[in-house]
Amino acid sequence: MATMTKTQLVRHLAEELEVNNKAAAAFLDTLATTAVKETKKNGVFVLPGLGRLKKVQRKARMGRNPQTGEPLKIPAKTTAKFYLAKAVKDSIAPKK
Repeated sequence: MATMTKTQLVRHLAEELEVNNKAAAAFLDTLATTAVKETKKNGVFVLPGLGRLKKVQRKARMGRNPQTGEPLKIPAKTTAKFYLAKAVKDSIAPKK
């Protein structure tokens, strides 16, 4: 199954919102930029109806080199996670 490319998404947004492709692409870029900026600044960015992007701290831990099998220390780091809204989860994968 092929995923939607950025070009396809821009075209779809342009058709749905009845704007040109340039305006739809600008909207998509602005949304992405705003999400990154707000997550960096506040630690979380909520996209109503879809979910939230959250900055999380990973603890340092011991890992294993898959080729040699020798243990190695993986340092702590900051990363981002996206948490789906409950309504989205339930509509994509309904509980049985």
